Amino acid sequence: MDERVLFDRRRLVFAPLSTRRNLVSLAEIAVPTDIEGARDTLDSLPRALRAGVERCAAAIAGARNRGRPVVCAFGAHAIKNGLGPLLAAFAETGLVNHFATNGAGVIHDWEIAHQGATSEDVRENAPAGRFGMWEETGFSINAALLVGAWRGSGYGESVGDFIAGDGTEVPSADELERTLRDPASPHDKAAAAADLLDAIARGLLKEGRIVTAHPYKEASLHYRARRAGLPFTSHPMIGHDIIYAHPLSSGAAIGRTAERDFLCYAASIAEVADGGVYLSVGSAVMSPMIFEKSFSMAMNLARTEGRSPRGHDVFVVDIQEGDWDWRNGEPPPTDPGYYRRFMKTFARMGGRTEYLCLDNRAFFLSLWALLGAGGESRYREERT
Repeated sequence: MDERVLFDRRRLVFAPLSTRRNLVSLAEIAVPTDIEGARDTLDSLPRALRAGVERCAAAIAGARNRGRPVVCAFGAHAIKNGLGPLLAAFAETGLVNHFATNGAGVIHDWEIAHQGATSEDVRENAPAGRFGMWEETGFSINAALLVGAWRGSGYGESVGDFIAGDGTEVPSADELERTLRDPASPHDKAAAAADLLDAIARGLLKEGRIVTAHPYKEASLHYRARRAGLPFTSHPMIGHDIIYAHPLSSGAAIGRTAERDFLCYAASIAEVADGGVYLSVGSAVMSPMIFEKSFSMAMNLARTEGRSPRGHDVFVVDIQEGDWDWRNGEPPPTDPGYYRRFMKTFARMGGRTEYLCLDNRAFFLSLWALLGAGGESRYREERT
């Protein structure tokens, strides 16, 4: 394609993130992890919804009792709603073994770690050419991915390391050139070195230490998951996120780190398929699509190896109303529920699928009320 028809991001003007009016602040949205407050939320649920959350809790407790994993995929609003610390508590207590989100979820989590606030007024900023044009967000996440790709890290891992280290170390041009010249260098390592060299040559990155403070890192799920040694994978789509406007953005680095995350996620889904639990909260596109492909890969491998996985439980949480009970299978085309695409995807994967029409905060708080602070074992005893 003729370079003259490509948008030149180097001509864009970026503003300091500190000048942005944020719609969400950590002080206003932080969700406490105390059991008593969570029980108040659980007690406020209608009877049918409470029963659904209890079935979910029982499935999680049963899976963990059998040593099977629980994977939780969620949309960006879970982070914008202040659920990062609560989700981290699920990780740190072993109730969830793998988190997955989209590119926007990564951005909100990073901005909260960096400045304790996130989200902007799109209606106000996009017509003025300001939406997404924030230097620190675009630079930091793209720098983390470029360096992470060179290290062989995944997307979420790269951002988590950047937060944990309050920045990152950009290798020297000499070291990168040695990597390129070394015939023993793996091809992906050499290619990632070339991407970093290109960014340095264009003046977008400098060799040496990048220092970026993250005073609110305890509120970051990336940071807490990395500290707990749990995978937190990101599954972005090119052009969907504000970081793609920044000239440092590298499709190659994004692709390398995101592909690594997909394969990490697929490995977890292969385990989920054999008696585990999958939670899909507020993600109508990313979560069902990556689950579908990963599940098919898992079944392909199981068939090849002569194994018969024990089945799985899927709980989908969203605020779209609907009367169909997905535990009974897929509705007929005459029912409006048939056109709820993400539910059809999950229902067609086998296993047991249930839909809960519930706000994400209410869901996770209610689940925490049942399973948190040792509640997993107590709840399991009560259900047996």
